[in-house]
Amino acid sequence: MTTKARFITLEGSEGAGKTTALNTIKNQLEQWQVPFIVTREPGGEVTAELIRDILLHTEHLEAMTELLLMFAARNEHVKKVIRPSLDQGTWVVSDRFVDASFAYQGFGRKLDLALIKQLEQLTVGNTQPDLTLWLDVRPEIGLQRASSRSEKDRIEQENIDFFQRIREGYLNRQAQHPKRIKTIDANQSAQAVQEQIINQIQAHEYWVKP
Repeated sequence: MTTKARFITLEGSEGAGKTTALNTIKNQLEQWQVPFIVTREPGGEVTAELIRDILLHTEHLEAMTELLLMFAARNEHVKKVIRPSLDQGTWVVSDRFVDASFAYQGFGRKLDLALIKQLEQLTVGNTQPDLTLWLDVRPEIGLQRASSRSEKDRIEQENIDFFQRIREGYLNRQAQHPKRIKTIDANQSAQAVQEQIINQIQAHEYWVKP
């Protein structure tokens, strides 16, 4: 396996089981004994975390404001955390990244996908994930799981149609980037999901490339 630092992202809607999935990825990287950090979006950096609080807990936020704040936080995250870590040889595992903006703001909020692409080019550029694991869960199952957790944030309070559109957004992204985005059936048991994740990480073609 190459020693080049890799960038792994984890995507999924509410109730997909991202916390368990992140732990599975961490355990695999620890076995490989590679240096890595785990981060998240929105957030992952001091200023970006302040923006996260606005995004999740401010009522009646305009859709375009939400999109611009997401990319403002992402700009801080990429410039100050992700890119420096990769340059230093540290692997990066991020709970969500740009695919989430296409799914949530593009399909969920019905904003212009071309605009989101422009913002991606402006803030992210070539700092693209090597591997994205998308936890695909049916919205009705995911929302049922999420309802048993803590109090819902602003986005989690949306109706099921919103989350159906988000799933369509992720399906669209996976179709566009099939080599990078690997689908994990998150409707299955936790053990089955863990096995799928480990198999995808271990088999991923990018790891053996120079």
